[in-house]
Amino acid sequence: MASLSGKTAFISGGSRGIGLAIANRLARDGADVTISGSNLAHVEAAMATINETAAGKVAGHASDLRTVAGCQSAFDAHGNAHGGCDILVHSAGATKGGVFPDQPDADFQDGFALKFHAAVRLSRLFWPSLTAANGNVVMIVGGAARTPDPGFMVGGAVNAALANFSKALAGQGLMDNVNVNWVSPGQTETDRLQQLLADRARHENKTIDEVRAERMRGEGIRRLGKPEDTAALVAFLCGDEARHIHGTGISVDGGATKGCF
Repeated sequence: MASLSGKTAFISGGSRGIGLAIANRLARDGADVTISGSNLAHVEAAMATINETAAGKVAGHASDLRTVAGCQSAFDAHGNAHGGCDILVHSAGATKGGVFPDQPDADFQDGFALKFHAAVRLSRLFWPSLTAANGNVVMIVGGAARTPDPGFMVGGAVNAALANFSKALAGQGLMDNVNVNWVSPGQTETDRLQQLLADRARHENKTIDEVRAERMRGEGIRRLGKPEDTAALVAFLCGDEARHIHGTGISVDGGATKGCF
């Protein structure tokens, strides 16, 4: 893996789970990073963790990316800490599970606000800097974009919208020399997965272990993913060796997605 030394990266959702693993990997590979999260205590704890192995500088910012003001303040914080931006990774967005038709509009609105609309706003804010740097954008989407599930309608709809936006943004990237790709993690060992399993178990009157085992059998996977699995791919996509990989969605799911596309 080539060094990312001299590059700057902004990672939304970088204080926990997959986002934290990505920020940790990019910083270890030499990038100066800014992590964004909604909880200041989580951001500060994540910064301390990243700094243990970082080769680059680490900054953090807490704001609500569901809002225009929150996206703007995160963008400003990155600029104040590092100046320009070579890499934008959007990993924020924890959509809620639920059973239709009981799931309220608020769950859908919240899911789109954080994962989709924040992606659009952050891309717009960082685009001039990314264009100047011939930079990289990586969106963390999710396999539900291609595998609709009646128990995960919010996540599926939001992921599908974000994948479509990412492909369109890649078209703009061809004109402006910005690489754009998206990554779809499968079931990954995070606090978020535990919450989804708990929600499904409650709705189906099962234990969490029963739901976990059923999902692994159903997907035919050898193990659950680790945040570091996704982080390794993101780091590669942000390096010079991957410059010809553009406008592409890549699954990191242990083979759970059975279709070709």
